[in-house]
Amino acid sequence: MQISSRFTIALHIFTCVDVFKDQRKVTSDFLAGSINTNPVIIRKILTQLKNAGLITVARGTGGISLTKELSDITFYDVYEAIEPVENGDLFHFHESPNPECPVGRNIHALLDDRLKAIQRAMEDEMKRYTLLDLRSGIADLLAKETE
Repeated sequence: MQISSRFTIALHIFTCVDVFKDQRKVTSDFLAGSINTNPVIIRKILTQLKNAGLITVARGTGGISLTKELSDITFYDVYEAIEPVENGDLFHFHESPNPECPVGRNIHALLDDRLKAIQRAMEDEMKRYTLLDLRSGIADLLAKETE
């Protein structure tokens, strides 16, 4: 299991929007330069964030705006927008374990609750962090650079 880089790219996007909002229009081209990726990838992620109701995007050079306060958007909200979980399950179980095998016929009973608990723990931890945490974190890092 690995969460794709789209999740961290989305967090990077939110950080740029916050840091540069008073200095410039934050566009997909600008973000692509900061992230060092193709603007098409940025636009796809922006579409996902927009569809989740986390941002608005003005066409052309209008830029990106958040629809909520930084403190109201959690890492989990971003994760849900970017990494939609199939059928609500983080772990995809292998298809059709052999019912003739004692392990195969019992593997779901053995793992299902444990895997759900692991998923819940990860999601609960993601809910503890907000985009406001990114604001204070980047401010601290930028302050250290100027020391």
